[in-house]
Amino acid sequence: MSRGLPLLAIGHASSITLAVTFSLCVLFDVLLPEHAMYQVWLKLLPGFEWLSWESFLLGLAESYGYGWYFTLIWVPIYNHFASRTAQEK
Repeated sequence: MSRGLPLLAIGHASSITLAVTFSLCVLFDVLLPEHAMYQVWLKLLPGFEWLSWESFLLGLAESYGYGWYFTLIWVPIYNHFASRTAQEK
């Protein structure tokens, strides 16, 4: 029987993916302000303001946290159903 998906590996991978995506979006907004998407970050990330180093680091930390939020919900659900499917076979 399979042990399921590894929580730590998926948690860090998801979190780093979201943090890198956030960083790339901020860079995009700085380079192309006429296409800026920062209004979305203001709604999704509590306390985020455009743009200071403190706010950027807060957004980075919150993006990382959202990755863990997703992982802590999704991985146990997946492992539960994968385990049930394996038992039925």
